Amino acid sequence: MICALGSAVCFGTASVLQAVAARAAAEPGAGAGVDPALLLRAVRQWRYVAGLALDGLGFVLQIIALRSLPIYAVGAALAASLAVTAVVAARLLQVRLSSTEWTAVAVVCAGLGMLGLASGGEGHLTGSDALRWSMLGIAVAVLLIGTAAGRLPERVRALVLGLGAGCGFGVVEVAVRLIDDVSPGALLTNPATYALLVGGGSAFLLLTSALQRGSVTTATAGMVLGETIGPALVGVIWLGDRTREGLGWLAITGFAVAVAGALALARFGEAPAEDDATGDATGDATGDAPAVSPR
Repeated sequence: MICALGSAVCFGTASVLQAVAARAAAEPGAGAGVDPALLLRAVRQWRYVAGLALDGLGFVLQIIALRSLPIYAVGAALAASLAVTAVVAARLLQVRLSSTEWTAVAVVCAGLGMLGLASGGEGHLTGSDALRWSMLGIAVAVLLIGTAAGRLPERVRALVLGLGAGCGFGVVEVAVRLIDDVSPGALLTNPATYALLVGGGSAFLLLTSALQRGSVTTATAGMVLGETIGPALVGVIWLGDRTREGLGWLAITGFAVAVAGALALARFGEAPAEDDATGDATGDATGDAPAVSPR
């Protein structure tokens, strides 16, 4: 669980840096939907590069966590990166959290505590070839859906991009568990390897595009749901993830509480306003403040 929480800290901190960089990299008059060129412009920003470095470290910690914890526990911990994002934004970007938001942060921590107490070890089932190919198919579908999202109305587009990014990150969580042999030959012939690469790349592309488009609170909520519920079910049904004896109710409660707390912080999916892209992000006179995207 320490590695899972460390991963959440890395992802949450990286999000503050990447949100500012994504808005700074946006070109005036850019169209809606997924913009691959945005990634090329964003990587020229030092904040985005620093965020990617933290994402890399977070990914390594995520893999370690997935090798010893059920997917549902790791997924909930990663969703808690929203709470980390909120706290880091409060410290680095002078964003003021309301009492309700501080309560949501505490709720997330309480949910993770319940999960930590109730979680058993990871399941020992390796998954079928059909599941591996299914993950690759879902990863490709995420990319195709994101590409078509630009034609949708704004509010629906945000939800589709968020769910797509969440599903992509969820594919990564499951794919890590489906790779049981890391020898070069086995990796090249395992569909889960390509599912991991395509799913992760597609998720980052969709999320970066959502950041650049401005208000993505709906997308953030969709992403949290997409990266937690589906992978958790796959882990329990097909990979043998279980809880400690007699504590299934506590695991379900902890999972629900942690995800609910993360959803309550979904406003931190908002990208900073234009003025904040320079690094001077502050709250307004009412105490409300711009927020930044998760992951």
